[in-house]
Amino acid sequence: MKAGFYIFLLLISFQSFSGNFKPYTPEFNSDSLITGSVTDQSKYIINNIVLKGNKKTKDYIIFRELEFKVNDTLSLHQLSKLIKESRENLLNISLFNFVTIDTTSILANDFYRINITIAVIERWYIWPWPLLEFADRNFNTWWKTKDFSKINYGMFLVWDNFRGRMEQLKILARFGYEEKFGLFYEIPYINKKQTIGLAFGVSYGRNHEVSVNTINNNIEYYKDEEFYPQQKFISYIQLLNRPDIHNTHILYIGYNQYLLGDTLLKINPLYSIDNKTDVKFLSFYYKYISDYRDYKPYPLNGYYFDIEFNKQGFGMLQPNGLNITFVNSKFNIYKKLFNRFYFASGLTAKFSSKSFQPYFLQRGLGYGNDYIRGYEFYVIDGQNYGLLKTNLKFELLPTKILKFNFIKTEKFNIIHYAIYLNLFIDLGYVYDDEFYQNNTLSNSFQYGTGVGIDFVTYYDIVIRFEYSMNKMKETGFFIHFKASI
Repeated sequence: MKAGFYIFLLLISFQSFSGNFKPYTPEFNSDSLITGSVTDQSKYIINNIVLKGNKKTKDYIIFRELEFKVNDTLSLHQLSKLIKESRENLLNISLFNFVTIDTTSILANDFYRINITIAVIERWYIWPWPLLEFADRNFNTWWKTKDFSKINYGMFLVWDNFRGRMEQLKILARFGYEEKFGLFYEIPYINKKQTIGLAFGVSYGRNHEVSVNTINNNIEYYKDEEFYPQQKFISYIQLLNRPDIHNTHILYIGYNQYLLGDTLLKINPLYSIDNKTDVKFLSFYYKYISDYRDYKPYPLNGYYFDIEFNKQGFGMLQPNGLNITFVNSKFNIYKKLFNRFYFASGLTAKFSSKSFQPYFLQRGLGYGNDYIRGYEFYVIDGQNYGLLKTNLKFELLPTKILKFNFIKTEKFNIIHYAIYLNLFIDLGYVYDDEFYQNNTLSNSFQYGTGVGIDFVTYYDIVIRFEYSMNKMKETGFFIHFKASI
């Protein structure tokens, strides 16, 4: 369903070239400052900050993201920089489609007193999605087989900015290939300083068909029409600490239970731990995030770093129970080179303890956003891996803003979009000492390269069309719905 919505937005945006839609100019000029006779030595005192357009969002949520406050005394350079960063911060909390900041000033006693107006266009926050989605690892693996039995359907309620406090409520009732029912809730701030948050969730899932092994770096499946070979129950609570705008600490504690069919262990003796069909374990992780990206859904400048210490099982709850320790880390940099050229590079790594990792919990490359472009049809399982991604981008179509007059609400009728040409090279290595006998892509360097076109628009939507080639000289055309780095 979401993929179809993305394609629809892409089509109507391209139709704008035919002249059916008019360019739109925001009411406020973004990041404007009075110039006139002022110099870099002039001092500005922030006299007042006025918010407009936040009909749902509480004022304090917006003020939390600002790099300046009333009565700050700043130079022209400092003020310009902080206004730009504050606008990026507000866009990055995914509550607004547009943020514009305008200033006016009055000279008094050798100081310029600045009045700042921040105007936002809020998003639509309640999404009762009629769920229809592909259940494969990515759209391309599903398209290869066009197996319509691997379709999920149901209802997914996502309520962003719940109560206007940037809270998020999710209720999931999913049927079809991967049945899952869940309730998830996140509160970003529970203290006056707006630094501590909480999140919790509970879910139950079950499958008639599950991945049971990896042969030749392709997932093998086992299907049982009558019974559920895998059922899982997960509950968790998270403590979030955001001491400043760019740094976050996350502490996670969860309880997990997996019920596995006997047949899975017969097909793959390494599927579970100690031949258990009822696996119970506690999970814990601590994650630190330092995020200085200019626009999180599709960054062009800044950097991102995280490191996660993860513990699955403590040898508790069951005799010979699960006891896995691993560390994940990611470091991405984004840089404007010159004119309309940009460079990005991302390094991702995972290091695991030598304790046994059962198949149903093991993840190497080929899952989520950790994959080598050109290897979308493959998985490379393993306990340790490194992945380097690089992009060279050209801004083919700078950001355009259009207004669709036939749509009445401003939450949808004003759209921004941009198009980028993208050249890329990826390099990855997976170390595997458990499943490598049947999978030749592990324990050796793999690489992919290619060219693509990226389409970026509102509601954090990114659509990538890529043509790539891997180390085995295999070529293919692939579609993705998230920034590569």
